[in-house]
Amino acid sequence: MILKKLIAAVSIMTLLISASSVIAAPLKIGVSAVTAPSLEVAAAEAKKQGLDVEVIEFSDWTLPNAALAAGDLDANYFQHLPFLAEASKAKGYHFKVIASGLLINLGLFSKNIKSIADIKNGATISVYDDATNQTRQLYFLQKLGLIKLKDNANALASIHDIADNPKKLKFVEAPGPQLARAFDDVDLSVGASLFFVAAGRQDIATSALAYSGAEDLKYAIHFVAREDNANDPRLKKLTQIYQTSPAVQAQIHNALAKDDKLYTLPWKVQKTAK
Repeated sequence: MILKKLIAAVSIMTLLISASSVIAAPLKIGVSAVTAPSLEVAAAEAKKQGLDVEVIEFSDWTLPNAALAAGDLDANYFQHLPFLAEASKAKGYHFKVIASGLLINLGLFSKNIKSIADIKNGATISVYDDATNQTRQLYFLQKLGLIKLKDNANALASIHDIADNPKKLKFVEAPGPQLARAFDDVDLSVGASLFFVAAGRQDIATSALAYSGAEDLKYAIHFVAREDNANDPRLKKLTQIYQTSPAVQAQIHNALAKDDKLYTLPWKVQKTAK
């Protein structure tokens, strides 16, 4: 009888120690170079509130989802919804969006052209070479009246889906990070202002001919978890800190040339809409 009680006590202690280890384990969030700085600030805020968060930066855009699916991460914060949809379709991921994050606005940039009305026929324009981001850019150009796409509003669009190009714009495809580097070789560039800020060209980033905005909320970077851990209260607490912390918002503002035109905070837009 005593032996049975001893075994039971040891089992309970083992369970308690195991549970304690799980609780004590840091929340692991995968990020990109874009989202790492602001999430680091949120993690520091969370630490003050008793929540330990480990921010893990990836330089590759496939590994954060693979690591999340494998259970090596509790969530990731690096991708917009079209990218997530394509990745989930290709890999069969069972993920769930748990909160919205930062939206980097697009801009139409030029070194010499001062207004959209001044764009000449045959002007060269650089766009990203990946499908989901090029789609966003082309719909932005369509909104500005520079092109018209075929009737495929719910599909991925490429430069081959342009139905009307009245100014005969010549498109040059390039990886997003090369936007600033290729800027001097084209008449126009459409892309995220962040890349100009990162290249030390804030003057360009803050002087676009036009910017996108809240109409692009699906392209905001979102916090993503697995379906089996999406309701983890620690994740809810972290995302609430991210969205409400003045320190996080200050970091975002300072990192983006202290210019509100360069970014949108979706949770504020959604709150206003309600």
